[in-house]
This record gives sequence, structure tokens and C-alpha cells, in this order.
Amino acid sequence: MATDLSLELEQAVNSRRNFAIISHPDAGKTTLTEKLLLYGGAIHEAGAVKARREQRKVTSDWMEMEKQRGISITSTVLQFCTKII
Repeated sequence: MATDLSLELEQAVNSRRNFAIISHPDAGKTTLTEKLLLYGGAIHEAGAVKARREQRKVTSDWMEMEKQRGISITSTVLQFCTKII
């Protein structure tokens, strides 16, 4: 049983990739997050912070202050399923 659990744990660890997006303020972290959500199939249309007013709505900026000022205050965590190569 311990062997099965070890194998299952190893497979779970091997299927995960962690990365962080850290950059200067106003460098495009929110826009990159929106693109990851779009290409990952979580959303159907990606917003952009520096876009025309009607295209400015971004999924990852959910707080009222973020929406009003076009800034990101909170952190975002994304999880995608991957194929084990």
C-alpha cells in the first residue's frame, strides 16, 4: 500500500509546475494572467488593463478599487492540468 501511495504522490508532483510572475508595477502581469486564463480555456475573452474602456474589464481584477483604478492589489493563483511527459 505504501508503494502505491508513493507512486501516486510521485505522479502528482511530476504533473505540477509552479512559477511566479514578479515584475515592476505596470509591467503587464495582469495582461499576462488574462492570456494564461484565455489559453488555458478558463475564459473566452481576455481583457487588458491598458485598453479601450469597453475592453478594459479583466477577470483577475475583482476588487472594486482594482476595477476603478486599473491596478492589481491581490495576488492570483492559477492551476492547470498538464500531461505527464
